[in-house]
Amino acid sequence: MAGLYLEDFEIGRTFQHPLRKTVTESDNVLFSAMTLNPQPLHIDFDFAAKSEWGQPLVNSLFTLGLMIGISVNDTTIGTTIANLGMTDVTFPSPLFHGDTVRVETQVISARASKSKPDRGIVEFEHRAFNQHGVLVARCTRQAMMRSRSAA
Repeated sequence: MAGLYLEDFEIGRTFQHPLRKTVTESDNVLFSAMTLNPQPLHIDFDFAAKSEWGQPLVNSLFTLGLMIGISVNDTTIGTTIANLGMTDVTFPSPLFHGDTVRVETQVISARASKSKPDRGIVEFEHRAFNQHGVLVARCTRQAMMRSRSAA
């Protein structure tokens, strides 16, 4: 797999992920339906048209998943043992149908495990932007990563 190992993550390194995605109405409605989220701001166009946004908002949990998903190919594919947590999740601006998402990831910290020598913990900050460069999502993620000694 192409994923990076614990030792490969240099603190401060920022990845500009080349993979991007234009979010569709279908993405938003399907995700909302699959997660049993009946929020009318996501799935009821008439309701959303009367909101301050004037149109449906993309489900924020879809945005979070997309942001982290876009990062995987360049960072953790096949080398993650587990996600340990996501903190400081914010959505400073809305995401709408037709917006194209791009993501950057910065390595905040990395350390070896104190109890298991074949792994360690890397902390990432993920940031998602729309096609206009507006920040639409941000989160800090802690991931348990394989060490080269486990390869």
